[in-house]
Amino acid sequence: MKEFDNEVEAVEALRTAYESLRKEISKIIIGQDEVVRLVMTSIFCQGHSLLVGVPGLAKTLLIKTISNALNLSFNRIQFTPDLMPSDIIGAETLDNERNFKFIKGPVFSNIILADEINRTPPKTQSALLEAMQEYAVTIAGVHHELDQPFFVLATQNPIEQEGTYPLPEAQLDRFMFNIFLDYPSYNQEVEIVKSTTSAQKNEIRKVISKEEIVEFQKLVKLVPVADNVIEYAVKLVQKTRPNTEAAAEIANKYLEWGAGPRGSQYLITGAKFTALINGKYSPDIEDVQSIAKPILRHRILRNFKAEAENITVDYIIEQLL
Repeated sequence: MKEFDNEVEAVEALRTAYESLRKEISKIIIGQDEVVRLVMTSIFCQGHSLLVGVPGLAKTLLIKTISNALNLSFNRIQFTPDLMPSDIIGAETLDNERNFKFIKGPVFSNIILADEINRTPPKTQSALLEAMQEYAVTIAGVHHELDQPFFVLATQNPIEQEGTYPLPEAQLDRFMFNIFLDYPSYNQEVEIVKSTTSAQKNEIRKVISKEEIVEFQKLVKLVPVADNVIEYAVKLVQKTRPNTEAAAEIANKYLEWGAGPRGSQYLITGAKFTALINGKYSPDIEDVQSIAKPILRHRILRNFKAEAENITVDYIIEQLL
């Protein structure tokens, strides 16, 4: 990672790297520009993302393509009802000399694809908790640091709920974004069919190194934020908390509970990166608003009245904005 002479040069390097990444990813992933932007935002903000979409929308391909372009190690964990915590974080085994030896699990990688994370029991889901929050795991009392950068990108199928285990709120809160993947448009689907049914293969160029990602993560933290922007983000989150002094009327009417302080933190961190890639050196309220839905939609819980009237979480967030 080269040393930058000033902040302007560093910000320009981040924007250039982001645009290069976007172009490389678009060679494989057609459409889904907003999804790519949000996943990249979570990576550069040291967050994790939950991708929700029906089968066949290239969730797995998207994550693998991003890991290739970022030149990071990648592991896929297929979550199933019989998956054990040791299948994720590893376990101690006896070697030939009958000494205990730690065998690392797939979590020891830069990018983890937790495929269909809601298909495994909470005990196994929680095995990811420490890794996502502390960037380390503890086995038999021994602390093992994970390689940096480290991201968990989990997928969830919204249509098949039989035999699934809803993610605990504590685990959901650790995801920076809850990203919805929608069907492609007609023209996009034509392009997808053309590119995936031909013999031509697009090669993904390695755009950025691990060291550069870590430096850019530090750069995002250094971005200054005006007090009024922070106050707006905190007020927006507090409006989601029903039966409190700051609660909005719609929250009291339709919400069981609202977002915690982590929502405010992610709104500001995400706004910082959004500002940088748009050529600004400090975020404004519009940057906070642009990422509010994917940050808040998994942190607020509708009540029975909202479900009965078919009031969606996204509609409630729109009214709060």
